[in-house]
Amino acid sequence: MNIALETNAPFVTRAGTARYVRGLLTGLHQITRPDVNWFELAWPVENLDYRQPRRAWRTIYREMVWSRTTAVRELAKRHPDVIHLTGELNIIPPARIPVVRTLLDCSAIRYPERFRRWQRNRGPSRLRCIPSADRVICISRFTADEGIRWLGLDPKKIDVVHLGSDFGEAGTCRNEKQPSFRLPSIFFLFIGSLEPGKNLALLRETYLLAEQHGIDLPPLVVIGVRPEGLSYEGAAPSNWQLVGWQPDEVLLYCLRRAMAFVFPTKYEGFGLPLLEAMSVGCPAICSPVASLPEIGGDAVKYCEQTADAYLEAMSEICRGDHLRNQLSELGQKQARKFSWRQCAEETIDSYRKSLGKY
Repeated sequence: MNIALETNAPFVTRAGTARYVRGLLTGLHQITRPDVNWFELAWPVENLDYRQPRRAWRTIYREMVWSRTTAVRELAKRHPDVIHLTGELNIIPPARIPVVRTLLDCSAIRYPERFRRWQRNRGPSRLRCIPSADRVICISRFTADEGIRWLGLDPKKIDVVHLGSDFGEAGTCRNEKQPSFRLPSIFFLFIGSLEPGKNLALLRETYLLAEQHGIDLPPLVVIGVRPEGLSYEGAAPSNWQLVGWQPDEVLLYCLRRAMAFVFPTKYEGFGLPLLEAMSVGCPAICSPVASLPEIGGDAVKYCEQTADAYLEAMSEICRGDHLRNQLSELGQKQARKFSWRQCAEETIDSYRKSLGKY
């Protein structure tokens, strides 16, 4: 079985899509299957910053030219048995070759305000191409239900394949690196792309509420990049530290030292930051929304999406070590249920189903 694996995401984003593709590659490298071969299909030109018009031109070329010409010629030359499209990029194979597609979430349809103009215009139409695939990998049961509801996915085509963590016992990132910025001695931590759906506005309200009540919350360290063209929540509280994108080794360093990982996101197809926090024993606070209860199980401190609820949860974490230690232990146990190797094994099973071998 010869697989064409589309791997453009790491060249265009640092968000969860890229972590998924890199993690799947990690898992595939861990598996020895003499009957399974695969090759990467991508335009290996980075487009990670938001400088215009360069980003726009590279995006147009990748999506409108490369995917319709170079990619198709490569497929015709290498004759794969299955094509796996890992994101929303649409590549039409030169012959009737089974197509497996990954559905990460339906946010482009559900919450278009989270995206820049190009993504708002293109995202919904790209998602609506997914039901035509022979198999659809959904990264959570929640995402599968979303696909059925919003895209009309055939349940018989769906394979739910959970993701893994780059950290923890089964992760590839074991060595931490001290950051170039100065960490507070006690702090809460947020990691994620800084767009409206991640709900930093709620954490801002939480810190302002704490100030009004004379409650001294530890500083919040915010790791992530804010794409240009997306709304801003207002001036950050004085004890926030926004440090931008950081490599995995620095993420690991911060997760191991944070009071808790705070993740008030409104919508997640999977919630990789939550799993990554749990995998290294960092206590986690989030809301019981979307896929998060599916991934977090009983190992997370859940609270409603209000400033009062988050303030109470964060204050409880600060009051002593009992809750922190409990969440740390439960989180590591829960995280062991997920791995990139398992993700790769189940993905290969999906390839076989697309060929009618199951």
